[in-house]
Amino acid sequence: MTELLRRDLRVAVVPWIISRAVVIGALATARFLHQDVSSLPRPIPLAQGLFAWDGGWYRVISEFGYTGVHESALRFFPLLPALSRVLGFVFLGHEDVAVIVIANVGALVFAALLHRLAIVDTGDEALAVRATWFALVLSPAVALVLGYAESLAMALTVGVFLGIRSRRWALAAVFALLAGLARPVAILLVLPLLVEALTRWREASTRERVERGLTVVAPAAGMGIYLAYVGIRFGDAFEPLSVQNTATLRGGFVDPFTRVWRAIEATVSGGDRFGSGLHLLWAAVFLALLVVVWRTLPRSYFAYCALALVLGLSASNLDSFERYCLSTFPFIVAVAAVTRRPEVERPVLVLSGAGLFGYALLAFFGSWVP
Repeated sequence: MTELLRRDLRVAVVPWIISRAVVIGALATARFLHQDVSSLPRPIPLAQGLFAWDGGWYRVISEFGYTGVHESALRFFPLLPALSRVLGFVFLGHEDVAVIVIANVGALVFAALLHRLAIVDTGDEALAVRATWFALVLSPAVALVLGYAESLAMALTVGVFLGIRSRRWALAAVFALLAGLARPVAILLVLPLLVEALTRWREASTRERVERGLTVVAPAAGMGIYLAYVGIRFGDAFEPLSVQNTATLRGGFVDPFTRVWRAIEATVSGGDRFGSGLHLLWAAVFLALLVVVWRTLPRSYFAYCALALVLGLSASNLDSFERYCLSTFPFIVAVAAVTRRPEVERPVLVLSGAGLFGYALLAFFGSWVP
């Protein structure tokens, strides 16, 4: 196992370094352009740097706790801030540094674990290497460099499926519980875990059946622990979820077909050609990848991706749509599956790296929400 982990980390470390260099280079470029070209006030994300957008919230929660910030901060689940507070002493009380370190180490671990899981699921070493690269350099992977909880949650999610593949259901249950404490979208894991748990149910021992059942409910249990804390401490257990319905965040529920049609209208009319146009393009890409997932990966992965795509397209506000879908790791494996030929892989990889730089620029200038 140690040797396998070392090999997985060796595969992941180069794209991990490159992706961080690209995003930090974009930050330096954005600051240079703003200082030398623009006379406008400095955008807040540009001033925040690696703590831009959600990273700023995780930073203040880590430093002051939930009682020291606005109630809207309750939508950010506690695992990353809690770990940052615990590890803050290593950095002489700088919990903000711990946030960035945990987020980026989490990205490295996620990529290494994805490499291992791709081999387990497909038996294709070359595909696994491609999946590792795309996991870190696809355009929405900006969030894996910033002080976000995405990389931590994604590492835990892949760990869940590695546990299942090795029939270590108890370990998978622990990872699933932690994932539920890291991000609210971990609740989507319940469906694919149910599919996995019911597979060869009759062949499982009584103990394994209990462990399978615990794994299925573990993401909901993780979420429930946090919601119970909020209910006791702040009086409304569902505040972390209801706050997402505000117009500036996810907004209310809209059926996906209506939401896509509205995006098409906004793109055609020119009212929101830049934002809606990009979201529509990514929606088409992820829909095509969903077909690839159906054809090449286990049915539980398809259920996971389909649910994530429907949820993403059912938001009134499609900001961060790309990030939500990227955090559903089978989509990344699907990208690796359709880039088998070198003449396809290389240009897609280059385009992804360029997109990572471009999206990072847009994020730091405040024009795109990662």
